[in-house]
Amino acid sequence: MKKKVLLMGASGSGKTSMRSVIFSNNPASLTSRLGATIDVEQNLVRFLGDLVLNLWDCGGQDSFMDSYLSTQRATIFQNVGVLIYVFDVESREMSKDLEYYRDCLEALRKYSPDAVVFLLVHKMDLVRNQKGPILERKTKDLRDNSGDTPITVFGTSIYDESLYKAWSRIVHSLIPNAAVLTKHLKIFAEACSATEVILFERTTFLVIATSHETAAPPTTANGTTTTDLTSEDTGDPHQLDPTRYERTSELIKAFKHSCSRMREEFRSLDMELPDYTAVLDELTKNTYIMVVVHDPTIETAAIKINIRLAREKFEELQSESLP
Repeated sequence: MKKKVLLMGASGSGKTSMRSVIFSNNPASLTSRLGATIDVEQNLVRFLGDLVLNLWDCGGQDSFMDSYLSTQRATIFQNVGVLIYVFDVESREMSKDLEYYRDCLEALRKYSPDAVVFLLVHKMDLVRNQKGPILERKTKDLRDNSGDTPITVFGTSIYDESLYKAWSRIVHSLIPNAAVLTKHLKIFAEACSATEVILFERTTFLVIATSHETAAPPTTANGTTTTDLTSEDTGDPHQLDPTRYERTSELIKAFKHSCSRMREEFRSLDMELPDYTAVLDELTKNTYIMVVVHDPTIETAAIKINIRLAREKFEELQSESLP
């Protein structure tokens, strides 16, 4: 099953850098070496076995954008599952960026009316103060320029976990029957007496599903959702950090990179701390699972046995979720 994902935005907005961090496992510190995208770079990213992301990274120079919206219009915007449009938070040409964005939405409505739209207000690390209010203002501008199209807005940076939060939500929107995986993760968590269980995609370590119901961001009257950098009340009995999923993704990717530099292969990770125990291990050929337990009487070995016993079931569920 192939899903077409358009990655668009002005030249220099950071599209190729974020793609490099998420899908090529490159550290953010090395992205400055990347050159500008010429025309369209297509990448087939195998995600969860049979789910293939056909990622179109579209160059943002004016000549390319004009071409996408004229001679290549049908080619670019046909059969799109997700549009990701990236805005530089400090862009000096926001009016032109918004004009191109509106034209892209018009083409999307014609050729892929069911496509989901995510807007990333990127390079938030450059904002020194008042990130929340600035993101709110940017979101209002984007909402005003989106008409009746439902949008989801994230503030992102390649230098922190916000990028993983956005891309986890994007990829989650592409997974059929993700709710089935969530349901069975809850059952697994109860069987293990775990506080929480998290399922990650093997290569990117983006979050696929968790045993906790993730609350949707607030929705406005025209269907806009906004996700900012503020925390939220999760209702967790152990007051788990609301950014734990994306922070875990970021830290594991950094740890994997360190292992590769030392020519060691990353397989699993056990953490036994005074307050909790966490086990990260392979679940299926395409996923990793993290089990977090606060009960001090539960041994790490018992958690690993439960993971081993659950592998066959989750392989079956994954194949059913990806017909």
